[in-house]
Amino acid sequence: MTIATLKSGCSNCGIGLGHPKGCRSNGSCSTGGCNKLNSYNWLSDLVLPADKPYDVAEVSFGQGTRKDFFRNRRGIVFSTGDMVAVEAQHGYDIGQVSLSGELVRLQMRRKKVADDDNLQSIIRRAHERDIEKYEKLSQEEKRMTFRARVIARSMKLDMKISQVECQKDGKKATFYFTADDRVDFRELVRTLASEFHMRIDMRQIGPRQEAGKVGGIGSCGRELCCSTWLTQFKNVGTHAARYQQLAINQAKLAGQCGRLKCCLNYELDTYMDALKEFPPDDVRLGTKEGNAHQVKVDIFKKELFYSYPRSSKLYRLSLHDANEVIEANNRGELPDTLPERRVELVEKPVESFSTTEQITLETLERTSRKRLHKRKKRKGGRS
Repeated sequence: MTIATLKSGCSNCGIGLGHPKGCRSNGSCSTGGCNKLNSYNWLSDLVLPADKPYDVAEVSFGQGTRKDFFRNRRGIVFSTGDMVAVEAQHGYDIGQVSLSGELVRLQMRRKKVADDDNLQSIIRRAHERDIEKYEKLSQEEKRMTFRARVIARSMKLDMKISQVECQKDGKKATFYFTADDRVDFRELVRTLASEFHMRIDMRQIGPRQEAGKVGGIGSCGRELCCSTWLTQFKNVGTHAARYQQLAINQAKLAGQCGRLKCCLNYELDTYMDALKEFPPDDVRLGTKEGNAHQVKVDIFKKELFYSYPRSSKLYRLSLHDANEVIEANNRGELPDTLPERRVELVEKPVESFSTTEQITLETLERTSRKRLHKRKKRKGGRS
């Protein structure tokens, strides 16, 4: 068994003969897609004027969801992707070098990690015995997760154990769990310690962190942001959906974690800047026919839709025409009606199926009626 067998491929590559298939880069593609939360080393091809390379490396553990910085005090020669043994709180651990060189200095500054002697050290490059233990414990983690869930349920604890991460010397296991309230897991820790013969560390995480560890595919068809590149979680409110003219539908706006999708914040600033040109939604357009209230806004086309009370029509106005009516109202003037030259009468939107969907539904209804008619005939023939 070689170190190359541990280089993970993309989630849909498949593994064959110790090397990932698919992109054929054997787990070392420049995009970093073969490991979660990777950083592209854009300084790798540059010759830096420093006398010696930076002696701190970033090491990832498990599936790459946990990373830390370690100092190379012994001058060990390694490169990105190599497996190394590093110091741990109790014993040692095995991880993969995810970043090395001068870019680590910038990464530490971004994550506000002090460059001092408190950093733990890289012990050595991982040898075959370390790799064998690494693979054995990695396979054992799934069984431990299942067994821990069974024990927690038998104790009637209101908690969900999402993942188990073993320290690769076999002395410690970290159990990540989610819970709505405080949980007294002291008895659970004693039971798990006697079951697995390891030090047990229980860590409570939030739903967003759980989704990042478990991973999955979002409604956009791509892997979840929290499991590939997103490391900081910002609050997402329903106002983000309202500013973007999205219907407040929990089923569509919620992510795998059950919370509002983080991507609702990505374009929020752009929408807020664009909406500064539009009148507030509570401003009514006064005409001699009555006061028209705003129904919806099309930001991309710069159009607004207004309707009179007790009317079944929607009036579509350009942003320029709407502002002209508002300015006239501010001067105390009331136009006869909404601007005729750019007004288009549109029926109020109702939820309806497209032609294809209607045909499909009608076909299904006819098919179901035929089947029901045949069943009745069969029952009548048998009787």
